[in-house]
Amino acid sequence: MIEVKTIDKPDERRDFPRGHLEALHLTGLDFAVGVFEPGWRWTESVGPLAGTRSCEVHHNGFVVKGRMRIRMDDGQEAEIGEGDVFVVPPGHDAWVVGDEQVVVYDFAGGMAKEYAKAKS
Repeated sequence: MIEVKTIDKPDERRDFPRGHLEALHLTGLDFAVGVFEPGWRWTESVGPLAGTRSCEVHHNGFVVKGRMRIRMDDGQEAEIGEGDVFVVPPGHDAWVVGDEQVVVYDFAGGMAKEYAKAKS
């Protein structure tokens, strides 16, 4: 069975301060488009929704535009930008660098399924 969806018509959208996520759910793939505005930081914008000290979602992604800094709980840091493919394990903070919106495509599944959902 072939499934095709367009990012222009996501299955769901989750808004959070200074950003939003759009998710597409297909058989065997949960895909997310994350949009982060200047000033966005995980600990301030998504952390209160997640109820955790740091992001506990695994990310496999591609940066479409903008720059983002990531700091692991152990202190390791990296900066990602347009054209970069990345893997970030659970246990991190992240923030937008500069004045440009960041757009990220995430293929790992956890972002599309769990990210920015309030814990019940």
